[in-house]
Amino acid sequence: MTWKTIFLRAARFASTLALAGSLSAQSQITISVDAKKSGAAITPDFSGLSFELSQLLPDDNGVHYFRPDNQPLINLFQTLGIKNLRVGGNTADRSVRELPSQADIDSLFAFAKAAGVKVIYCLRLRNGNANEDAQVAKYIMTHYPDQIDFFSIGQEPNVYPKTTNAMGHVTPRPAYAQIAPQWKWFEKTIVAAVPDIRLCGPSVDDNPDWPQEFMRDFGHGYHVAMITAHLYPGRNGETVPTPEIGRNQMLSDDFINVYQKLYDGFVPTALANGLPYRLEEANNYFKGGATDVSDTFASALWGLDFMYWWAEHDCSGINFHTGDKVSNGTEMRPSKYTAYFSTSDGFTVRPLGYGIKAFDVGGHGRFAAATVSNPQKLNVSTYAVLGDDKNLYVTIINKEHGEGARDANVALSAEGFANAQTMALAAPNNDITAKTGATLGGSKIADSGSWDGKWATLDRVGETTTLGLPTGQFSIKIPAASAMIIKLSAN
Repeated sequence: MTWKTIFLRAARFASTLALAGSLSAQSQITISVDAKKSGAAITPDFSGLSFELSQLLPDDNGVHYFRPDNQPLINLFQTLGIKNLRVGGNTADRSVRELPSQADIDSLFAFAKAAGVKVIYCLRLRNGNANEDAQVAKYIMTHYPDQIDFFSIGQEPNVYPKTTNAMGHVTPRPAYAQIAPQWKWFEKTIVAAVPDIRLCGPSVDDNPDWPQEFMRDFGHGYHVAMITAHLYPGRNGETVPTPEIGRNQMLSDDFINVYQKLYDGFVPTALANGLPYRLEEANNYFKGGATDVSDTFASALWGLDFMYWWAEHDCSGINFHTGDKVSNGTEMRPSKYTAYFSTSDGFTVRPLGYGIKAFDVGGHGRFAAATVSNPQKLNVSTYAVLGDDKNLYVTIINKEHGEGARDANVALSAEGFANAQTMALAAPNNDITAKTGATLGGSKIADSGSWDGKWATLDRVGETTTLGLPTGQFSIKIPAASAMIIKLSAN
């Protein structure tokens, strides 16, 4: 070892100590990323949306929502990075009023081709007809084999409604053992008509037991290529005591504990059997979301964290249930958790949509090993991804909010990366309750679906500056109730 090498290493060590000392009087977090140690790969089609099947039907003027000339919607899908489109919901199964015609299906798949997405299509199970499902599947597979991803059979059969007969006898919600023979019969009928079909299931809500039994019975030899689950970690949005409680839960470990329980309940078994899994329908609270919770900036930070948590846990993707209206039992209600809603000029992106876009900015590649020290236990999540473009993307989500919320002063090091740029996800005045005004990279997503957010070099952002440290060491301030994507490059 030469004296020059010894000197440089000593200088780097001294600089690291100086960095730690300079932040010791603040709310500090140190992050060290080793890009040479890679983890799970994020699937290219991770980002998805889910819609009611009734969204395929034409409106009162005979116009389809999903159509190849709906350019604002195509632009928005591409801007948000949406690669998977699932159609299902209650209107596909237990609350069916009208099923799509072949013309409706044609319009959907023409849109899918124009937008560059693949489709998961839900077939009816409850009070359904296996032969009719087989005809629908055959039509789609014959005409759109390149756009169809999977078919599911049934929507959340674990919560099919209770029924009461004329004598007042109540039939409870079905157990798996009651549904399995029916699902098997439908599968047999559909496969006879479409031998090369790819199925997914069981498509149940926050229930690990059904996937376990489904894999046991149908995981091999029944054309099942994907295990699907639904998740609304906050449960019923109509029972949230207060908006403040709902937002606090959304950004707390309470939600993460729900993720972990579902993961532990079935995912290891799926992966051990070579079966990928996807959350084909998800959002924060069901029944269309929680008022003044699901439609606030809190949902942007939650959605971004939710996507990264599941991606880091080998999930193949998430489809956020969305739409101007969603099914709540037998009725359609305005959606509070939607990623965007329709306007006369296109689509206005809600806060959740900004979280989805933030994931798109930094979520392409493989996870890199990150060591995090957070002695003051700030409510912060950190994810590092070595991008397909060879840049390193570190996303830091500061979920601190409300009275006493703390900014995060981060000391970030990543050997071999000399330059850094930042992109902030922020609300006006860092207000977690804000419903409008969110920006990413200093820019809003336009109603036309376009976005021109910009990267900023660290030394050009007033609150985010380097300290003149050796290669790969930076100091970054992440305000409370915001997130920051740091893009590190080698030169």
